[in-house]
Amino acid sequence: MENLKNTKKAYVRTYGCKQNFADSEKITGLLSSMGYTLTFHTGDADLIIFNTCAVRENAEQRVFGNVGELKKLKEEKPDLIIILCGCMTQQLHTAEKFKAKFPFIDAIAGTNIISSIPEIIKKAAVTVKKGANIHIGEAAGEFIEEIKPLREGKFSANVPIMNGCDNFCTYCVVPLVRGREVSRTAHNIVREVKALINEGRRDILLLGQNVNSFGKNTDEKIDFTGLLQKLDELDGEFVISYMTSHPKDCKRELIDFIAQSRKISRHLHLPVQSGSNRILSLMNRGYTRESYMELALYAKEKIPDISLTTDILVGFPGENYEDFRQTLDLTEKIGFDSAYTFIYSKREGTAAANMDDPVTAEEKSEWFKELLEVQNKIGERSYERFIGKTLRVFCTGQGRSDPALLTGKSKQGIIVDFLGGTSEMQGKFADVKITKSLPWALIGNL
Repeated sequence: MENLKNTKKAYVRTYGCKQNFADSEKITGLLSSMGYTLTFHTGDADLIIFNTCAVRENAEQRVFGNVGELKKLKEEKPDLIIILCGCMTQQLHTAEKFKAKFPFIDAIAGTNIISSIPEIIKKAAVTVKKGANIHIGEAAGEFIEEIKPLREGKFSANVPIMNGCDNFCTYCVVPLVRGREVSRTAHNIVREVKALINEGRRDILLLGQNVNSFGKNTDEKIDFTGLLQKLDELDGEFVISYMTSHPKDCKRELIDFIAQSRKISRHLHLPVQSGSNRILSLMNRGYTRESYMELALYAKEKIPDISLTTDILVGFPGENYEDFRQTLDLTEKIGFDSAYTFIYSKREGTAAANMDDPVTAEEKSEWFKELLEVQNKIGERSYERFIGKTLRVFCTGQGRSDPALLTGKSKQGIIVDFLGGTSEMQGKFADVKITKSLPWALIGNL
């Protein structure tokens, strides 16, 4: 009991993408090794870390609001240490804004700080009540293999294979806050995935801003397809998925390998962003409408049961309605299973932030609604092709459409709720015959 009393508690909140969540798993792993126990309540914490996201404005505003709510807690617990890190705070102008707006923050750090956390906490403890210290170095950094993540859940795992991005799309802040591309060695990735499989994890997600450029800056002569081949050869039943593929670097050789692989997901997330060549050029995406359609249709032909999803950005600076109509046309011709759709959000420091943007927010919202109507109609019927087929499903828990059912994920990355299973099947694979489709899931029987 005395040890329990002396144990300090840490609260870690994560915003944004799965790469951020993977970083937070390393942060919590490091905190655990330092003797902290984790809590899900800020009021219980001796240390609070917010790992922030800068990709979209609404994510930033949410962070500002949540940080402001900590002021009263800090007044009640003056020795509480509050640290902000991640993509937002990698930008000096945002870090300075935090420091000025919230003087009760104890430390502000960037993205490449995981190994520095013990030192940052130590300095924050000394200077607590005196205002924030800013710890921002280079965004890019080597992977630190020695820090063991504290992963959520029992059956799945995120495995970063690279960090940063060299593409410099004109709307995207990621290269500015994550730095240039750095790949892990294939040896370390394979070793980690093998260990995860031995732990009983069967759903492995490989992470990278552009997985298709994996290996370009390593001494190993291996590309992303070669890495998948090595993982596909590992013993056991599991599924390897990945995100995100960049259309300019996604090759037919990758699709050909996935078509005949045993353990690689049949889900391809291929962000198109726009169907207009003029806008794609302004975005610096590095491909054309025609080359994208050729690649996407090749994937659907080569892998008939593939689930093809995308990202679409509406209202990029200078986009007109004719450009937008070309996006609608591409969406209808390809038939995406689902699309993550966004209205353009201005990001300071990017090239697009300085472009003329004459279209009003109201017009962009109308375009956005139009896109959703088109995609929703496609999505409502896209999963009908699986009715009557039997899919291999990795079971993860209670049904989402009905608590009496079990739920899982097919090899296509599609949610599947099914009847006839038991709770003991969680973490295992099952064959499910599909009887019904929803816009967001499939329903079936064991």
